[in-house]
Amino acid sequence: MRHSAVVTCAAFVSMLTLAGAASAAPGDAQARISGPVTHENLAIYFIHGPSKAGPAPLTLDEAMRAGSVVVRETSNVNSLEIENLGDKPVFVQSGDIVKGGKQDRTLTVSMMLPPKSGAIPIASFCVEHGRWSPRAHENAMQFAAAPALVPSHDMKIAMQEPPKPPPAGSPYYSDTAVRQQQVWAGVATTQDRLSKSTGTNVRAPTSASSLQLALENEKLAARRDAYVGALKAAAADSNIVGFVFAINGKIDSGDVYMSHALFEKMWPKLLEASAIEAIGKLHDEKQAKAPAEQDVREFLAKADAGKATVKLLDFGMRRVLHDADSGYLIEAAVDQGWVHRSYLAK
Repeated sequence: MRHSAVVTCAAFVSMLTLAGAASAAPGDAQARISGPVTHENLAIYFIHGPSKAGPAPLTLDEAMRAGSVVVRETSNVNSLEIENLGDKPVFVQSGDIVKGGKQDRTLTVSMMLPPKSGAIPIASFCVEHGRWSPRAHENAMQFAAAPALVPSHDMKIAMQEPPKPPPAGSPYYSDTAVRQQQVWAGVATTQDRLSKSTGTNVRAPTSASSLQLALENEKLAARRDAYVGALKAAAADSNIVGFVFAINGKIDSGDVYMSHALFEKMWPKLLEASAIEAIGKLHDEKQAKAPAEQDVREFLAKADAGKATVKLLDFGMRRVLHDADSGYLIEAAVDQGWVHRSYLAK
């Protein structure tokens, strides 16, 4: 079943190749960067550039809520199974949190799932340490939705940075296990920061270790919505294909897409995650002046030029990691093009 799904995806891969090949690198001199637009300690910069014409693919959350994509529990903390049952392509973004199963997870790769994909494995990390049974009204063997993105720079680093060699004399060292511990620590730190900033314990009584349930806290949602209300409309330009954000005067990360249509679909989720991270850092340090547009351009350009390593994924896609002194660029790519670029400052 999986083999036949790959064979029938030739046209799908060709479409993605043409889509990505037309897109310029965000750090190129001809790319336009606008901003910042700011609210409290969060500064947003928009990337304007070429865009694939036509409708955007479904997002993972759209497809899961419609029942056209199923994410299944495997009882392996660091691997799930995903399948597109529908007749439309679906975009999966690294950092997507899937809610349910035996414990909430976050997915670690960006990719496009073609129609009728067949079931494939997808790497994940647990973002709910301690639960291994269904919550009320949830299916332990299937996930219900993908409502949020990971709102933590430290967690994204733990998930995306290059593997490290094992320490000398450690024959049982597991890079994945080390990263999982870092992700769990990131969940706890994020919950602590958000509790301090909101003046309430954001940990949910039903599962205190769940990052997703913490993000649903009512007081946190009210603080988040203030950021969203101030910044959401700034992304109205039809040439915007991505964004970069800074918190407390420091560039954090950014995402760029093959089309404005896909960016537009992802923008609410991206902004909410950025706002939540900013809320958690309100008390970290004094607010500083937002970086200059040229600083953002240099950050993107340096990451674009970083040393690249390639990992093959399903359906002819590749994960290309560019490692530069100042940050990482993680591309979801096909042939000579790309679908999604994720930038992460070191």
